[in-house]
Amino acid sequence: MVVPRDSAVGEQGPDGGKKAAKVTKVSARKAAVTGKAAVTAGAKTESHTALVRRARRINRELAEIYPYAHPELDFENPFQLVVATVLSAQTTDLRVNQTTPALFAKYPTPEDLAAADPEQVEEILRPTGFFRAKTKSVIGLSKALVADFGGEVPGRLEDLVKLPGVGRKTAFVVLGNAFGRPGITVDTHFQRLVRRWKWTEATEPDKIEAAVGALFPKSDWTMLSHHVIFHGRRICHARKPACGACPIAPLCPAYGEGETDPEKAKKLLKYEKGGYPGQRLNPPQAYLDAGGKPAPPLGSA
Repeated sequence: MVVPRDSAVGEQGPDGGKKAAKVTKVSARKAAVTGKAAVTAGAKTESHTALVRRARRINRELAEIYPYAHPELDFENPFQLVVATVLSAQTTDLRVNQTTPALFAKYPTPEDLAAADPEQVEEILRPTGFFRAKTKSVIGLSKALVADFGGEVPGRLEDLVKLPGVGRKTAFVVLGNAFGRPGITVDTHFQRLVRRWKWTEATEPDKIEAAVGALFPKSDWTMLSHHVIFHGRRICHARKPACGACPIAPLCPAYGEGETDPEKAKKLLKYEKGGYPGQRLNPPQAYLDAGGKPAPPLGSA
């Protein structure tokens, strides 16, 4: 059973009447509750085949909700992406995107950053937090790129994880988005949602990566990551999920953990779903066409 998208987000019917709006709200609640009961009832006995089908259906639904899903770090080449991803630890993509223009303007290549004065880099990176450790990492990885890879970002997992500050999560972000090689990005949003959806009970990123990867074709991994992360940032929040505004509520075993009233839930929506600026200063055109707004630069009102 699938909740119609206009019902799931609590919108009025085409005639705009109060009666239609009321029916829509009630239908959304009933559909979501029914879906929750159905999923919960079968959760204890869900076979692997059923799990695969439900997981893939969720991904298909998310692909329709977020056809413009994309990496939310601004970058123009693999070097910028690997540096930005390292900087995104313990801060938001927005803060990184507001900080990297100054960094890349001054140090556009690995050779430039490798030879940089650490104190000057620290001053640029200060807004991202943990700026001393991050300065050490980005200068270190730049030196490694120059010394070991001719100043080019390698396109292999085993090479990327050797760079200072680069783990599997960062490596898969770079591989998937700079080289078109499939990978699953297990960030905090991804971990939260896949456990809520009962795709896995694992808590360690590598085990989550393996468990979720087994449910999908490898070719789906990169976009799956974008879909899940987009949904986690916009609707399925950590503290208060917007359950009543969630189009995949009927497929979610965790329905009811957050706000279930459609109108109240709609107020919890973020980024383009709520009409607010997103994470990127330079988002893809498809995102703008969908109603998304560019993020403001650092220091703007």
